[in-house]
Order: sequence, then C-alpha cells, then structure tokens
Amino acid sequence: MSKLLEGILWALSAHVISFYQMQGQFFLEFAKKNLWLSWLLGVPVSFMFMKSVQSFVSAYNGEIWPSRLIGFGLGVIIFTIMSHIFFNEGISLKTFSCLILGLGIICIQIWWK
Repeated sequence: MSKLLEGILWALSAHVISFYQMQGQFFLEFAKKNLWLSWLLGVPVSFMFMKSVQSFVSAYNGEIWPSRLIGFGLGVIIFTIMSHIFFNEGISLKTFSCLILGLGIICIQIWWK
C-alpha cells in the first residue's frame, strides 16, 4: 500500500473516531453519561493522527505541509458528512463552498507536484 493511501486511511479513521469522541455527547446517551470514555479515546485517536502524519511525511519526502493540508481537508469532509447524518444539519451554500475548498486542497496536495 502506498504511504499516501496509508496516511489517508489513518486520517479518515482518526477523524471518524474523533467525531464520536467530541460530538457523541450530543447524540449518544451512553457517551453523555460516560464522558471518561471520550477521554480514553484520546489515546488511540492521537496515535492514529500521528501514524497519518508519519505516512504523509514519508509519502512527501519529509515535507510536513502536505500532511497538515490533506488532514484538514479530510477533516472538513468527514465532519460535514457526519454532522449531516447525526444532526440532520443541512449543507448550506457556505458549507458546500467549504467542502469544495477542502476537496480542492486535497487535490492540489495529491496531484500538483
């Protein structure tokens, strides 16, 4: 598996889990009553984000900016999808614009050499 794909998979997983970690208290009764579980999730989520950055930095020959920008773009996309699913938040023109910008940032980092 390429380091770029590995980084994307680590980042996607970390963003999904961190959504549950941060927003779960608002839609999961169990999470609301057991905040300590969210605290404990911080350890594996941190590990996953670190693995993502390591993979991206390796894929980009030691450059660190691509890891930050791709991670940011993926985070925007994951947050938008999950907030729509769990909170029924619509995708306004502003949110749609941010999604397009996030996707654009990812595309620039991946394909612009």
